[in-house]
Amino acid sequence: MTTPAFQRLRCLIDPELLFVQVMVQRVPGGYSLRHGDDRMKTEGDLRRVDLASLRGLAMFNASGVFRPLRCAPDLIRGWVAEARDDEELERALEILYPGCVADWNAAALPNPPVTHFREFVSRQSGMYRITNLLNDDQAARVASSCCDARFCLRRRLWTIGTLEPDAQHLKSAAPCLEPCAVLLELARKAMRLEQEEKSAAWLAPEEWRSIEVALERLRDTPPSQLRTGDVSDGANPRRIQLLLENMRARQTAQPSEVETP
Repeated sequence: MTTPAFQRLRCLIDPELLFVQVMVQRVPGGYSLRHGDDRMKTEGDLRRVDLASLRGLAMFNASGVFRPLRCAPDLIRGWVAEARDDEELERALEILYPGCVADWNAAALPNPPVTHFREFVSRQSGMYRITNLLNDDQAARVASSCCDARFCLRRRLWTIGTLEPDAQHLKSAAPCLEPCAVLLELARKAMRLEQEEKSAAWLAPEEWRSIEVALERLRDTPPSQLRTGDVSDGANPRRIQLLLENMRARQTAQPSEVETP
């Protein structure tokens, strides 16, 4: 038996549906699944995998690095799988995107079960208690950095301050109903950085732009073996994005708002 959530999703496969990065197509005898970017490839060009192999395929990216967030936009390409019936398709989607079908269904409710940032961090204890010290602007920059479409395709429904939920066309159908563990760790790191003494950087606008360009290139081409969930690494793309967000915020701040050493 399949769940009501899956039954609603199945009705949208007419004759195909892109769910996050996976293209699901109706075929004789069931369904075909492949990476959305491989939609136009023939099956002869793709590696056939069975459902049992999907878990290993979803756990690591093309560089062999563990994927802590299954909705990160780095699902490996070059494969095709078959689901013989609805039950197998539901199992395949649950392997590739755990909990996402249920969350997608819940997000369509009149009052979706969203946990916003302040409510989420107020529950934290131990070393994560300091995340509640971030003001709304700081927390919004953390959210914008961590949840950027470069890093996660879940559509963020929770908010902080004036930060609006993600626009649907920028992400996927899979919703994010509450902050994740990666965001919580980035928020903790961000607050620790806010507590450090700042130094003034007297740079010309062109010098600032050179630094931005260098950081953007590092963000977009990180070391291949870098662990995506390790925000303690200064080269982590989310850390780089947060640094860019903070730099831009400080550049546009009024002189009285800029901290001096």
